[in-house]
Amino acid sequence: MSGKRTHPRWTELIEAHRKGKISRREFLRLSALIGVSVGTAAIMPPWSPPFAHASAPRRGGVLKVASVVHKISNPAQISWGKASNILRQVAEYLTVTGTDNITRPLLAEGWRAGEDLKTWTFDLRRGVTFNNGDAFTADDVVFTMKMWLNKDVNSSMLGLVGSYLSAQGIEKTGEYQIKLHLDRPEIGLPEHFFHYPAFILNHRTFEGDFLKAPHGTGPYRLETYEETKIAVLEARSDYWQQGADGKPLPYLDGMTFVEVGTETAPQLAALMSGEVDMIDLADAGSPDLMLAARKAPRLAVRSVTTSQVRVLRMRTDLDPWKDNRVRQAIKLCQRRDKILKLAYFNEGAMGQDFHVYPGHPEYCPQPTPPYQPEKAKALLEEAGYSDGLTVDINVGADWSDVMRFAEILKEDAQPAGLNLKIKPMPVSRYWEKWTEVGLGITPWTHRSLSTMVLNLAYGVDEEGRPVAWNETRWVDPEFLELLNQANGTLDVDRRREIFCKLENIQQERGSIGIPFWQNLWTVSSKRVKGFEPHPNLYMLFNEAYLDA
Repeated sequence: MSGKRTHPRWTELIEAHRKGKISRREFLRLSALIGVSVGTAAIMPPWSPPFAHASAPRRGGVLKVASVVHKISNPAQISWGKASNILRQVAEYLTVTGTDNITRPLLAEGWRAGEDLKTWTFDLRRGVTFNNGDAFTADDVVFTMKMWLNKDVNSSMLGLVGSYLSAQGIEKTGEYQIKLHLDRPEIGLPEHFFHYPAFILNHRTFEGDFLKAPHGTGPYRLETYEETKIAVLEARSDYWQQGADGKPLPYLDGMTFVEVGTETAPQLAALMSGEVDMIDLADAGSPDLMLAARKAPRLAVRSVTTSQVRVLRMRTDLDPWKDNRVRQAIKLCQRRDKILKLAYFNEGAMGQDFHVYPGHPEYCPQPTPPYQPEKAKALLEEAGYSDGLTVDINVGADWSDVMRFAEILKEDAQPAGLNLKIKPMPVSRYWEKWTEVGLGITPWTHRSLSTMVLNLAYGVDEEGRPVAWNETRWVDPEFLELLNQANGTLDVDRRREIFCKLENIQQERGSIGIPFWQNLWTVSSKRVKGFEPHPNLYMLFNEAYLDA
């Protein structure tokens, strides 16, 4: 950061890395976070680490992707990875968290955090245009951020950033610079700005429906969007990033996302026949297709370790889940090794009923709760259900591993006197009611920081009400106080001490069960080159190309 004073916590990070307290990955992430110059976000290429092409990328061709073409209006309201994968080719974010889990600049050129982590300055990239020719400026960022914070929009971004940022805290300090004044310290802004609804929109043309004015700064234009059918994207010739050949990206002429169903057989048949070149598995995660694709010599299966998870979630404002004894009882009915083996072919890691992944830097190791149906039965009797309890469990029928999870849990809960009535429904129907059902199994995607998911899934707004994605309506004052502390704690050892307490609270009186964490995969034709699988299965495909 030439000509600028080094952040005082830089020496703290160097010493922590020297002593082995933090990994190189965490060292780079935290360096970028506070805006230090050496090895930081301010000097790293936007999509770095750059893809190491085995050969010169080939230009031309249209990549055909089997996906789900969801209903879309306001990008800030997106709740599905697949929908964001289509739009992320057209619109872009301030930052990008790469396949290595490190966050770097994208539409932001760099950032600086104040000593107290309450003031953040973002320098914006110059020379970027929207696909209608309008220049990208600070006005677009201010407009978009204020929209996130509008309660009427009901964006999950409000739950993510609204606890520390208000509309009054957003200051335009130049045509290509903004300053954010936070209500409390927060370490995760760069990661938060890559949350999948966080697309930066054109303040001149966006009026609530992106499809009416699909103006983004990304490498493609949206030519056709027919819900449940097809989305057609055409490459721009004036995109701001350049390829290895010195010409503007992308290498492809276009991308087409087409619905071929959500079941394994038609997806695999479309891929094997050449009808599509790859399958977008975001929001899916079932290993069925991966297992089948591994047997096909013309297909490529790429794996990645993630914090994606199927969450057994309970609405704590509804009976019988208001009673923590009932919540504890169902969690004790999880035979975790059996669920992981039969539902997910042992392709993952064991979970312990708190929403913190072993790969997160602040993870605090905890013992795995055993299967204890007798203890569960005693808790139900203590809660007044001496004759047992019958409840509905809502699941998306298209998620085969979720269905298996529910079936195994149903079987293993019976000795406790807990009778689960499985209510399968189409995935689209589940997403319509996922925050409303009393008991369900909800997929949550990977996030690079555990604080991100805890704020999204268990946070409250400034009035103390559950945020939009707090599907369980769980509000625990001690948990929230500790989470606020963690949000502003840079030192990873001190943050881990806080997380030991947070994890214990979720285990002891929380609203979720987590039996396992998932591995994920991309499945494509071997001719699709120039990409690596992302932990969120985000399609970062600016450098993707089709081999001859």
